[in-house]
Amino acid sequence: MAQVRNLRQLAALAGVSASTVSRALADSPKLAKSTREMIRSLASENMYHRNVTARNLRNKCTGSIGVVVPMGADARASASDPFFVTMFGLIWDCALSRDLNVFLWRISPAGDDWLGAFGEAGRVDGLIILGQADQFDAIEKVSSRYHPLVAWGANVPGQVHCSVGSDNRLGGRLAAEHLLERGCRRIVFLGDPCGIEIADRLAGCRDALQGADMEHRLRVVPVRFGARAAYDDIAGFLRSTNDVPDGVIAASDLIAMSALNAFAESGFVAPRDFRLIGFDGLAVGELATPAISTISQDLAAGAGHLVDRLLRRIAGEDADSVIMAPELKIRQST
Repeated sequence: MAQVRNLRQLAALAGVSASTVSRALADSPKLAKSTREMIRSLASENMYHRNVTARNLRNKCTGSIGVVVPMGADARASASDPFFVTMFGLIWDCALSRDLNVFLWRISPAGDDWLGAFGEAGRVDGLIILGQADQFDAIEKVSSRYHPLVAWGANVPGQVHCSVGSDNRLGGRLAAEHLLERGCRRIVFLGDPCGIEIADRLAGCRDALQGADMEHRLRVVPVRFGARAAYDDIAGFLRSTNDVPDGVIAASDLIAMSALNAFAESGFVAPRDFRLIGFDGLAVGELATPAISTISQDLAAGAGHLVDRLLRRIAGEDADSVIMAPELKIRQST
């Protein structure tokens, strides 16, 4: 079978216009699904591949998006954190299905306009900010003039930038309510509330404990992200207290895994001596011993929303923020 070498040849073979073929290969919802499938099947059978570089030059775009991981105040945090790796993989899969290249940058922000330099350099068509960290104000500032930007994280009423994320406050409340139902009365929150997402999770915990007339008993330990740093912070807390908690809410699954190790080193085992719940719903938490209960976020759906909204904003359209409902997943640690 001869190879179809250009769009016009494929259009003639399909009996449609070249513009219809172009829309079908871009998976445009404006065409009937049967038409898209017929044309894509013909392209595959005849070994036709689009010249993506030529298309991008015609459209004056790069065909690439950037994913930026801001480390915030904790310069020792790592982009190899399982949450970032999971999200980047999911975003990459979504982008590849749209014929997009993806660039990843890990940034330790300096100054208040670090993000503008990325957005306006023209290296990519748009940016996904993977976590707001303590950079909410910087993201807001750039979003007021740079439209193709979407952030994973919290949503604040009236914010300028488009965000996709879970209802962190609800998640924190679900975590605390679960520990209360398990009989925990000496509860500690492990996480640094300087970041807006973690602050919202802590606020949700306080909501639940206030309803049980226990809010004043909640202890907050500012724990850094990063497995080693989190372990050191938690181990230091355990050495400094004679009142070991019977309930632990970790701001992330990675912190929860570090807590398992730090508590075990001090002779405390979950769920025998304390009950532990994390946040994120990562696969690694299910593989821990014991498997970690968690507040699960639908990360695959979140990645899809991020890419979809970014492409809409690149096209000059408006795209609303998305707030997803988290889910309590009960495992062995509680």
